Amino acid sequence: MDRWVGKVAVVTGSSSGIGAAIAKDLAKAGMVVVGLARRVERVEALKGDLPDSAKDLLHAVKCDVSKEEDILKTFKWVEEKFGGVDVLINNAGILRQTDLLDADNTQMLREVMDTNVMGLVLCSREAYQSMKKRSVDGHIVHINSIAGHKVVDFPKLNIYSASKHAVTAITETMRNELRTAGTKIKVTSISPGGVRTEILPVEIADSTEYPLLESEDISEAVLYVLGTPPRVQIHELTIKPIGEKF
Repeated sequence: MDRWVGKVAVVTGSSSGIGAAIAKDLAKAGMVVVGLARRVERVEALKGDLPDSAKDLLHAVKCDVSKEEDILKTFKWVEEKFGGVDVLINNAGILRQTDLLDADNTQMLREVMDTNVMGLVLCSREAYQSMKKRSVDGHIVHINSIAGHKVVDFPKLNIYSASKHAVTAITETMRNELRTAGTKIKVTSISPGGVRTEILPVEIADSTEYPLLESEDISEAVLYVLGTPPRVQIHELTIKPIGEKF
């Protein structure tokens, strides 16, 4: 991680769970971290978990990645404040409790696609433009899911699997575009199995029936892929808890 010390990382959905763990670990590693979230006060509270040397490296910014105007405003602020983006962690993702064919659920389905797919693409676009402008060999990391590689028979996933399958396809599309453009910018998809986060219903998160990873397991994977030599690109990294049925 030495090459990233003092560099700027944007982490979406950093108010809890995987995003919070990543934001804290990147700050501890010496990166300037811009934590994006709708619940910005929760990102500010993460400073209490950081050593004194890292507290000032974490910056909380209110941003709803389902809204393009929020994204444009945020990346403009990052450019003005810090010069630009070197690493982007697309972690923001939501799941709405409905079945795909339930009546009157259009808004819930749109929210999932706008956050999980369009938010990821637009943040990646703005980060790439920043990297390209400054000739930076940056890194874009998508927090995907095993649901992005197969449709899991699990209650209330509805359009979530489709949104994560889109992330899998988008990762390959970005890799091709970055290569064609002659850049050395990396793109990585990290696909966890079940993780104990707020996205899960309480009855599942607290159940012993389902083996679950912890947010820190995924954050450690992010540090790994970022820490690889310039010649190495981890394209897809799948992480499952021991005993997972899917």
